Amino acid sequence: MTKRKTKFDTCFFERYAMFSLVKLFGSRYLGLTCSDRPDLQDDENGIGIEVTRAISENKVDAHALINDMAGKPVMKIDPDDLKRIQESGYSFGLDSTYSMGNREYDYWALALPMKRILLSKIQKVSNGFYGNYNEFGLYVFTNYDLVAEEVNEIIGFVTEAQRDLEKHYDRLFITQIDTLFDCDLKKGHFDCFPIDSELRKQFYHYACLK
Repeated sequence: MTKRKTKFDTCFFERYAMFSLVKLFGSRYLGLTCSDRPDLQDDENGIGIEVTRAISENKVDAHALINDMAGKPVMKIDPDDLKRIQESGYSFGLDSTYSMGNREYDYWALALPMKRILLSKIQKVSNGFYGNYNEFGLYVFTNYDLVAEEVNEIIGFVTEAQRDLEKHYDRLFITQIDTLFDCDLKKGHFDCFPIDSELRKQFYHYACLK
């Protein structure tokens, strides 16, 4: 019997995103295929979705993100680093005793990777880098532990940044692995989809398939 090969490569996140969209939203995204500029494309239905990451820029947090995606440890984290992650509110550096006001302030101070990537992707879609589609989506992996107020802040940030642009994102998907936020940028609201460990394992194993 031939052993099934896995492929943890540059398309891993794209496959993970594509499978999660199909699993959570059904036939709407069944026609997506992995491509480039944008990463996920459905030419027949005019849907283009770019996939990106907004995470803390260090190896420890990247490994923690992958382990969360798998629903189990698949990448080794040094015990001292793991202790630091757990004591800091996982990989977000947020003290659980903070008030909401301070939390919001610290979120935007810490979320520079999120802001930078959003602005970069907005610029690219507006100048035609991702071609012409009836609907553009942006799928963002993050290791920031977002709450509803912060998701609304992000929606407002993106809406303002792409105001008056002819080409813009209609939908923003933000996954913090155990939760996916589906943000309707036209209506300015979002829906929240919990993702349990078993479902995460499904997404991960599909993304690893060659």
